[in-house]
Amino acid sequence: MERSETIVVIEKCLTEVLKHEVTGLREDLRLFDDLHLDSTSVLELLMVLEDTVGLEIDPENLDMDDFRTVGSLADFVERSLDGAS
Repeated sequence: MERSETIVVIEKCLTEVLKHEVTGLREDLRLFDDLHLDSTSVLELLMVLEDTVGLEIDPENLDMDDFRTVGSLADFVERSLDGAS
């Protein structure tokens, strides 16, 4: 998956979780501070990502650094997809 496609998938998933349209994400946008996610919404986001792109995410392997910014989340998604193939 191309990086731009990964960002579009994240936008779609965030739109579903936050219940309002999310567009034009920048990689430096902070998930907690700028988008006001909390631990519950991050878990919901992970479930939506699993359903959307077919990820299998092991909660034991989660690192909060992966959820600091849109870019770090995109890195996480891409690593997870690479590991699944």
